[in-house]
Amino acid sequence: MKTVSYEDLPQLAGQEVGVSDWIVIDQDRINKFADATNDHQWIHVDVERAKTGMPGGKTIAHGYLTLSLIPFFGQQILRVTGISRGINYGSNKVRFTSMVPVGSRLRARQKVLAVEPRGGGLQVTSEFAIEVEGQPRPACVAETIGLLFK
Repeated sequence: MKTVSYEDLPQLAGQEVGVSDWIVIDQDRINKFADATNDHQWIHVDVERAKTGMPGGKTIAHGYLTLSLIPFFGQQILRVTGISRGINYGSNKVRFTSMVPVGSRLRARQKVLAVEPRGGGLQVTSEFAIEVEGQPRPACVAETIGLLFK
């Protein structure tokens, strides 16, 4: 994990800051996400149908489940000291570039794209690439925006 002060954060613009640990995406996590979002499409939750109906014979994680892991991964990659709070401001761009079969291991790679003053704090734009172990393309690439305040 990289640690930087609020004052020194702008110096990270344009740099890759780190990589998270791996986590396993199991069927229980997928099912809980389906329940939380009411997205029970069979490709995510029907293990038996996926055996014959999906490439690789497995269910796949929801794209938005993959995206929702960014705050978890980000906490492992970059710690900013001297802040009172951080707020998710949104995303500029999100792409789901490959599937996440059940049982996959994921990790994220973060690059700080820009750090700019905004509303009495700092607006941090980052690119997260969520990698699937053993796959050449990331599952998700997202440009996210956060606001940090002293």
